[in-house]
Amino acid sequence: MEDNDQAVLAGMLESAEEAAPVEAVEAVTGTIATALEALDVSLLIADLSGRALVRLTHQPITGRPGRRQGTEAAEVLPFDGGPYEQALRQQTTLVLPADGHWTVLAPVTERGEAIGLLEIGLPDEPDAAAIAEIARTAHALAFVVIANRRHTDLFEWGQRSTPFTLSAEIQRRLLPASFTCEAGSFALSGWLEPAASIGGDTFDYSVARDVLHVSVTDAMGHGVASALTATLGVGSLRNTRRRGDSLVAQAEEANRAVAEHANVRGAYVTAVLGRIDLNTGRCELLNAGHVPPMLVRGGRAAPLELPANFPLGMFPDEGFRSGVVSLLPGDRLVIVTDGVRERNAADLDLPAALLGISHLHPREAVRALSDAVLAIAGPVLADDATLLIIDWYGGDGSRSSTSGADTDRASTFP
Repeated sequence: MEDNDQAVLAGMLESAEEAAPVEAVEAVTGTIATALEALDVSLLIADLSGRALVRLTHQPITGRPGRRQGTEAAEVLPFDGGPYEQALRQQTTLVLPADGHWTVLAPVTERGEAIGLLEIGLPDEPDAAAIAEIARTAHALAFVVIANRRHTDLFEWGQRSTPFTLSAEIQRRLLPASFTCEAGSFALSGWLEPAASIGGDTFDYSVARDVLHVSVTDAMGHGVASALTATLGVGSLRNTRRRGDSLVAQAEEANRAVAEHANVRGAYVTAVLGRIDLNTGRCELLNAGHVPPMLVRGGRAAPLELPANFPLGMFPDEGFRSGVVSLLPGDRLVIVTDGVRERNAADLDLPAALLGISHLHPREAVRALSDAVLAIAGPVLADDATLLIIDWYGGDGSRSSTSGADTDRASTFP
């Protein structure tokens, strides 16, 4: 089986490199179908809404709901609680009998990021060895998608349920390439539920050798002006972070950048910046006029008391102060924007909601909390609702994954 795995992987890589970026997935799934003697193979990618899967094809889809762009077609499969949704959310491979053949659904995942599902039709019921091989193949497919989506808009187009405005396009480019990241000592996931008129929210993270950097920002206003202000703030924070500057230095530089360069008079950005020592759990946080972060610990969810600072850009010569909290194994740090707390969303009991989803992996918890906000303040939000959830397992934590996700930490559902 190991030799066969290597042969399949070699064939996938060769076919991906020989094909154009827009044809790479079709070429790879063809290789998989031949190697596994499959009846059919499809890649279903996760929709940007987080509430559907999308099957991309190069032929028109007749008689089925979907979007088209030239000869490209995207068939949307909304989540309905069925096996497709469960396979993705629980990060588990499922085998389903279907009219004289068998369908295998395997998560296409990389470091906890749920890219989609590999759907394989087989003439006979697969044994445990074949299922394990399919799971490893799906994991390898994740890297093919990640590599090729850098070169084409096809995957991005397929994932978009609705057209983006200019401000949404700008905002999308400010978010990290992956919304989820798993490591031994932590797992995190972010989510942004956009308003009808983009509200300038962003989240970001970066993992260094011994430090996890995180940020959540909210630019004043709505629309393109807000998105441009957010670009200044995020660009400055990334620049100083990559230079190795302290949190205070990052805030001070972003403060000056927004004050000097924003096109809107009086523009500002609220923010929470964080640095977590991956060996000790020491968490330094800086709050610049933002909603206080929440700490979920021991069955209690409460805001963290941090030194007060003005928003970035409000007073260009203002200094900043940070605070420190020591994270314990099992802690959950939650950072949200005011779209989760203001107007109708204020009716949400955030501490109770956080305790109600404490058993969920951050990948699922951010979506559950977003759904709770939409249920109260939706279906169209007055302001962006952005969430970043970080679970801390401890500096000695370990991650066990053979196919892209740590299944021991994955969410379970009835």
